[in-house]
Order: sequence, then structure tokens, then C-alpha cells
Amino acid sequence: MTAPITLSHLLALSGLLFSIGLVGVMTRRNILLILLSLEILLSSANLAFVAFSRSLGDLSGQIMVFFVMVVAAAEVTVGLAIALLISRKAGNLNADELRNLKW
Repeated sequence: MTAPITLSHLLALSGLLFSIGLVGVMTRRNILLILLSLEILLSSANLAFVAFSRSLGDLSGQIMVFFVMVVAAAEVTVGLAIALLISRKAGNLNADELRNLKW
């Protein structure tokens, strides 16, 4: 028989995802990988919201997840558009090389 998944299990997974996303944002140089790491950060926050919502028996956490997903979709849209324009203009997506770029 398997043990039930508790709030502490879900929060531990959320913390692990947050750590992975934070390390990705801090260490990656490619703009696309930085955006992917930001998505992992937002997903970890969504998991924590859903975990607390389930634990408390309240739907407010799930409503908050909806708004976070809307922000994440907007971030992906704008971020990919900017990355595409930078890639066309500069020829690469390395964040360190783009720091001193003069337009």
C-alpha cells in the first residue's frame, strides 16, 4: 500500500523546482534557457498554491494559479519576441555578449 501524498511532499517538490529554476536563472547565459528557468520558477509557485489550496480546502489558491499562468503566457510571448529580435540583430543569444551591445 502506498502512502498518501501530503502537503510536506508537495512543498518539498515545489522547493526543489524553485531551486532548480533559481540556479538556472543565475548560471545560464542563453536567453532562451533563462526564460525556461523562469517558467520553472513560476511552475513551482503554482504547485505551492495548489498544494495549500488543497490542504485548506479553499479555491483561492487555484484562482491565483490561473492568474500566474496568464502572466507566464504573457512573459513567454514577449520574451520570445524579444529573443527573436535580438537573435536577428546580434546573431546570438548569449546574455553576457549582449550586455554591451549598442543599438
